[in-house]
Amino acid sequence: MEKKVMWDENLSNEQLAKLSMEMFHRIVIHHALWFNEVQHQLGFPEALKILDAAYQKSFNIQMKRFGKFFGFEMENGVPKPFLAMPREKLLALLNDTAVNWLANDGVWFQAVEFKHGMNDAKRCNDSCWGKFSPFEADSIKRFLGLEEKPGLEGLKKALQFRMYARINVQSIIDESPNSIVFQMNDCRVQSARKRQGLDDYPCKSAGLVEYATFARTIDSRIKTECIGCPPDAHPEEWFCAWRFILVEEA
Repeated sequence: MEKKVMWDENLSNEQLAKLSMEMFHRIVIHHALWFNEVQHQLGFPEALKILDAAYQKSFNIQMKRFGKFFGFEMENGVPKPFLAMPREKLLALLNDTAVNWLANDGVWFQAVEFKHGMNDAKRCNDSCWGKFSPFEADSIKRFLGLEEKPGLEGLKKALQFRMYARINVQSIIDESPNSIVFQMNDCRVQSARKRQGLDDYPCKSAGLVEYATFARTIDSRIKTECIGCPPDAHPEEWFCAWRFILVEEA
């Protein structure tokens, strides 16, 4: 006689609650794996386009279902309880989300480092930035509604919407009509190391990938130069500095 395989009805409420959280995690990983495979098969630029369409549709489907379950409505693509929050709470939410993002990045780095060593952790980290940075730039570009080639003004605006911008102190100097200088004046990671009496973390290899791909995604005409980034020596007023140059097309 055929017997249907069902959920274990003997799970406790705590186990069911934990399982629901674990299933949310599966959704996130499945989402990321889909993107990874599409970029492998069709290329990164095309994957970003497909991601935008898939994310918007998936988000609407899931939030509609969760809204019905938890008892909240959506308005203009946002849960109404969020819209009802005071501005200070929303800003605090952005900050906490950015800190969680940075903590997650650090956890992944250490997970690889403790098992395979610093060299492999740095290799994975640098490669990850090569994908995350252009994705973040593309996401910000869409959020702000920037044109295809918004120039240095577009880049200046986009740099203010990075995850890092919520938790670090940064500044932008208009150097010339065709160049700007970006400075990371206070870096949460480096400042923490400094308080512990540790040397700067040598992040230049990641920064070379991170900043160049971000700027190029905002506007393909923008070239990036490193002024200084650990392990380079740097002045007290910044940890790293980058020059972005708009090269006009012939």
